[in-house]
Amino acid sequence: MLLKDFRDNQRRTRSGSSDSSARTEFRPPSSRRKRLAGSAAFVVLAIAAAVFGALAGLLLIDTVDLPQIQELERYRPSTTTVLYDIHGAQIGSFALERRTVVGYNDFPPILRHAVISIEDKNFEKHWGVNVFRVAGAAYRDLTSDRREQGASTLTMQLAKNLFLSPERSFRRKLQEALLSIQIERNFTKQQIFTLYANQIYLGQGVYGFEAGSEYYFSKRARDLTLPEAALLAALPRGPSYYSPTAHSERALARRNLVINSMLEDGVITAEQAAAAKASPLGLHIEPPPNTLAPWFVEEVRRELNQQFGVSAVHESGLHVYTSLDLSLQQAANHAVMDGLAAYERRRGWHGGLLNVIAAGSSVNAFHHPDWNRTPGPGDYIHGVVSEVLPYEVTVKVGENTYAALAPEGWAWTGHKLASDFLRVGDIVYLRITGTAEGVAPPNTSANGETLLSATLEQDSGVQGALMAINNATGDVLAMVGGRDFALSEYDRATQARRQTGSSFKAYVYTTAMEAGDTPDSIVVDGPVTFHTASGPYTPHDYEHRYQGPVTYERAFADSLNIPALKIAQRVGIRHVIETAHRFGVTSEIPAFLPIALGAAEVSLEEQTSAYSSFPNDGIRITPHFLRRVTTSDGDLLWDGTADLHVSTDAKTARQMMPLFESVIQHGTGAAASQLHHPLGGKTGTTSNFTDAWFLGFSPSVTCGVWVGYDDRQSLGDKETGARAALPIWMHFMQAAIANDPDETFPGQPAATWASAAAKGLQTPSPTPAPRSR
Repeated sequence: MLLKDFRDNQRRTRSGSSDSSARTEFRPPSSRRKRLAGSAAFVVLAIAAAVFGALAGLLLIDTVDLPQIQELERYRPSTTTVLYDIHGAQIGSFALERRTVVGYNDFPPILRHAVISIEDKNFEKHWGVNVFRVAGAAYRDLTSDRREQGASTLTMQLAKNLFLSPERSFRRKLQEALLSIQIERNFTKQQIFTLYANQIYLGQGVYGFEAGSEYYFSKRARDLTLPEAALLAALPRGPSYYSPTAHSERALARRNLVINSMLEDGVITAEQAAAAKASPLGLHIEPPPNTLAPWFVEEVRRELNQQFGVSAVHESGLHVYTSLDLSLQQAANHAVMDGLAAYERRRGWHGGLLNVIAAGSSVNAFHHPDWNRTPGPGDYIHGVVSEVLPYEVTVKVGENTYAALAPEGWAWTGHKLASDFLRVGDIVYLRITGTAEGVAPPNTSANGETLLSATLEQDSGVQGALMAINNATGDVLAMVGGRDFALSEYDRATQARRQTGSSFKAYVYTTAMEAGDTPDSIVVDGPVTFHTASGPYTPHDYEHRYQGPVTYERAFADSLNIPALKIAQRVGIRHVIETAHRFGVTSEIPAFLPIALGAAEVSLEEQTSAYSSFPNDGIRITPHFLRRVTTSDGDLLWDGTADLHVSTDAKTARQMMPLFESVIQHGTGAAASQLHHPLGGKTGTTSNFTDAWFLGFSPSVTCGVWVGYDDRQSLGDKETGARAALPIWMHFMQAAIANDPDETFPGQPAATWASAAAKGLQTPSPTPAPRSR
């Protein structure tokens, strides 16, 4: 037993010794590394799987949030509503985004090369995304204060501009990349470029290269030169920062960078690059069409907004055919401005100019709203004096435009030396007469700057308005609502109501004709006192002398007050007011006798429309600004119809015609007889010379003119309708009658006016008109 126990004990000892020896056995190093590597690989794979899963989830979420690519197939960009005159000339436009959509072939190769060279050199090769550029773009968008548009491909820019917000984040950059891939899968490179080229913003409210070409160079994109195309391609990176109008040096440097990029890409030669970089920016920015007839365009805008809604008018690209005649509108603009300038010179130089330096500013910092248009000969513009010499004055009239004044340009002020009455910093009013060659602006480089010649004028605040209507159709052919739309958009042709003076007498005499009187009826011009509810009323004529018994025609032609009051009392002032309302006057008119002399307040539009009844046999057609409206594809949306009213019968209208003609032939409007054309009209002047009117017509056109101050101050002694308003009317009517030399009034032979002329009824220089004329 003991032996057995001993042996068992020995056996266990050897066994334990053997196990211990096994546990301490040596293993090679390579086996340990394999085991560690396997564990690390497992961890990496697990992390990668988690990251991939997270990215896949994020990708799925972003894909769900993305707009459907089919939306791009139906995409129609906001386009410009265009206004046309009666001859098809563009006169204005409305748009939230000024854009002209064209096809791929309308973008010339030189423009396509310029854009691709500077924005996306690999455009023709990539599949919408350049991974390395995307990473760089994401970093710059997150860290830069400025938009780094050039860091993305053209396709990514298109996706961002059409579908995404300007948010700067990795998530938005990822969405941009995903959309770009979808766009590339569904559209050709030509389609993508066309969408991009019609959508990209180029500053000044302009979108797309076609609209950009029209704005900056006044030409179609297909006609662009190399330097012009390079300038447009330079703008998407920063339309404001590289604006050629506000920052010409930056724009020039950026344009030349585009040219160098094109040279590096081999799309132009070194000779072409050198010539292009040596050329100036070459901007040719025409005044926007809206500036030719701004009050008319605004009236059209109001009507369109009411009829179609603001969104349709500013986004749907409507074609609006208006009643305006552009050539007559230009004549109206010059007539009003020249007439007001003549009035200002009659008043003499008053001085009292505002000075920007005295106000704490500087000549270089000053900018006037007039400078938003390019001035040309005959235009009136405000400017700031930049240099004064005894016999020469230089005036800044734009960012890079100056005007030179010579002594003859300010001689009317009574001053010989400019230094006697002008200072640097004075804000002055000029009339541009042409260009001045060979003289550089003071302290500036002549390169790229324009110098004009001008005369000194005066802007005391006097206003003028004009409206012209086609008698047969009611078309508003021309309209001026004031002196300077940039300073005051208030429309004095349609919105202002002013006392009419003697132009109201037309309703007095019409009422008498309707009651059975004739142009040869007699009325006594002599002292009289009327007994009214407010007491005795003793009127007098302007010249305080009386002509005794006169015919209606003579009393009307000379604008005699007492005969008009006697007739109004006899036929009844209420009947006179009813007649005025029948002719389209909508004002509330109190029934008291002095109304016969024009105390009623009426708009120029209503007076002009009313007067158009007389040469139209008593028929008045409501003035209108629109003829028809179509979609951009030519589908008719609206077609106007004439709104006819019978103001009086044809017999009465024709009986009134000799009265109106006598005003021109030998009355207060005799100066107009020099136009040698069948014409009729009536002057109007209110008490204290506050308002000056002339309403008149040819057989085809009726035109009304008003002159006065908004605050109703006096125009000055003897500034009657014949003196202040008639010259403006004559200036305009000379253009209006130019193409109708043989026209006649209804019921009259062609020789009527010539016969009157042969009797010596014209008076070339009429005497000053009476107070109410």
